[in-house]
Amino acid sequence: MEAVYELSEKQIHQLHGLYQTAWWAKDRSIEDTRRCVAGSQICIGLTDSRQNLIGFTRVLTDYTFKALIFDVLVGEAHRGGGLGNKLLELIKGHRRLTQVKHFELYCLPDMNDFYVKHGFTSELGEFQFMRFTNL
Repeated sequence: MEAVYELSEKQIHQLHGLYQTAWWAKDRSIEDTRRCVAGSQICIGLTDSRQNLIGFTRVLTDYTFKALIFDVLVGEAHRGGGLGNKLLELIKGHRRLTQVKHFELYCLPDMNDFYVKHGFTSELGEFQFMRFTNL
């Protein structure tokens, strides 16, 4: 397993395939995938010995106060082997993110224990998650 910080065209297609396995990303097109990779400040992929993408995550950040983690994905055949843990370690240890005060993400309740294990909390006082949908 190797960490990569820029995806090849082949790996972008493989990422699109990973997105198709996630209920929250099934509707993303290959162009959506390209745009989201291009628009993210930090992308981290995990590859197998043949440079095939087997895990991925991305970060949007101001490099000072906030880093929002998105798309922590591990291919179905590679789950349970610690790759999700590795992706989070690579984010938290990334040289460009060492000065960031808060790392944030959102997830479904069934993933809470996984993220709590990495120091995340849902105890945010009176803060609420809010969304505006731009149609």
